[in-house]
Amino acid sequence: MTPFLAAVLQLVALIGALALAYRPLGDHMARVYSSDRHLRVERWMYRAIGADPDADMRWPAYLRGVLAFSAAGVLFLYLLQRLQGSLPGSLGFSSIDPDQAFNTAASFVSNTNWQSYSGEQAMGHVVQTAGLAVQNFVSAAVGMAVAMTLVRGFARTRAQGSTGLGGAPHGTGGLGNFWADLVRGVLRILLPISVVGALVLVACGAIQNFAGIHEVGRFTGGSQQWNGGAVASQEVIKELGTNGGGYFNANSSHPFENPNGFSNLFEIFLILLIPFALTRTFGRMVGSVRQGYAVLATMVGIWIGFVLLMWATEFAGHGPAFEAAGGAMEGKETRFGIGASSIFAVSTTLTSTGAVDSFHSSYTGLGGGIAMLGMQLGEIAPGGVGSGLYGMLIMAIIAVFIAGLMVGRTPEYLGKKIGTREIKLAACYLLVTPALVLCFTAAAMSLDTPAHSMTNSGAHGFSEVLYAYTSGANNNGSAFAGLNADTQWFNTTIGLAMLLGRFVPMVFVLALAGSLAQQRPIPATAGTLRTEKPLFTGLLVGVIMIVAGLTYFPALALGPLAEGLAA
Repeated sequence: MTPFLAAVLQLVALIGALALAYRPLGDHMARVYSSDRHLRVERWMYRAIGADPDADMRWPAYLRGVLAFSAAGVLFLYLLQRLQGSLPGSLGFSSIDPDQAFNTAASFVSNTNWQSYSGEQAMGHVVQTAGLAVQNFVSAAVGMAVAMTLVRGFARTRAQGSTGLGGAPHGTGGLGNFWADLVRGVLRILLPISVVGALVLVACGAIQNFAGIHEVGRFTGGSQQWNGGAVASQEVIKELGTNGGGYFNANSSHPFENPNGFSNLFEIFLILLIPFALTRTFGRMVGSVRQGYAVLATMVGIWIGFVLLMWATEFAGHGPAFEAAGGAMEGKETRFGIGASSIFAVSTTLTSTGAVDSFHSSYTGLGGGIAMLGMQLGEIAPGGVGSGLYGMLIMAIIAVFIAGLMVGRTPEYLGKKIGTREIKLAACYLLVTPALVLCFTAAAMSLDTPAHSMTNSGAHGFSEVLYAYTSGANNNGSAFAGLNADTQWFNTTIGLAMLLGRFVPMVFVLALAGSLAQQRPIPATAGTLRTEKPLFTGLLVGVIMIVAGLTYFPALALGPLAEGLAA
């Protein structure tokens, strides 16, 4: 069997597994976020934090809950790292430096999981499990909660007699309850799947223990020390929650995290599972599964297109070395090969995961550009847990607005008018991340100190810096692996990019959801754009590619495009 045929079969198997899980998981999540019933353990948690889970929050109150909870998470994780040297299970590691502790706290709370440290050489068991792993759960749940507010904004109307959570009229602009959405996302969705997934990874050979540092063997005349950890349990939520932070510095290319070809395919499945299934949840909650299928088709089309493009660049290497290896094998695990590594790279950069089973810096010039462009699209195909869905719905609003301009009609989407306020909020959402990426990249390239962190010069060195800020601002967390980012400049600026790139867009999403929830439904007419049809799916794909291309093309031309064309 040729490597390319093996890659095709893996892709087909992955699509089949995702298709089988799509409907049951999507329907389950719709029930979770629509139910008025609270589990007993959930009621205990609400009482402990003093929250009323039946209070229907307007968007400013919901935003305050998101920001307050996330700020507390940053502070807690920062202090946990600064106190590591005094904690049990520290494995003898000292406390984390202030700038790196800030960067890591911002990274995990923002669902980015950018790592400027080597996990097995810096973080003890307590920080890994009580700090980083916990944030993997709750940061993913926050993203899902915000996505549900936008879905409710479309689903709720000002019709008389219509009531929402806790009996509050939908016309009040209520979008649900943040604390209820957060707790349900963790306890009813993320935790059950993670338990099953961790058992699968342990069965594959991933480790799960609290072993200390010990000798694992002798190599080239010397010995090597290694530590254990609760790896399988953290690995599963790292992928399922589109987090990406590895227990070890080699991330998912490490055999303790990703032992074999089956576990590699299973981890890709986990990355894509919830983001794709949320389109079914969206369709169920707005009362039209066809609308969910239209969004799903857009996501799948872009994802498969990027996989094929990555295969084309990595399999079609020229020269004796490429031909002997069967393609561009530099930086890729021989256990997985080019095909599976490319699927992983595309999946992790088109979502906000950031996990890697190969080094993206070693990809061909155009291959690295494809991974970078996947993040620059906004990570919406299928995107991060929650963030991918609301990012795609923002793009759908932009596409509807453009279609309305072309035919001279007031744009509408799902029975809601897209007026001046809505389009301004959508436009602000789209502008935040590119502004962060391009401004921070320009500042880094204009200063001497950041340039000293680049191990490569020319177009590839520029790509390293551009990739770093693209990854941080888009809450991805993967790296080109050729940049020394453990400096005060990069720890601070990437930390700021991660926080601003996560929470500023959420402000616009919640404000947009509140505006939509206060509208009365507009009945469909013969002139209404059918947004569940393939024509709209094609329009949406075109709008996404054009918006991202116009924004980032000049920067891409200086980095990966220049490198790829020169090869």
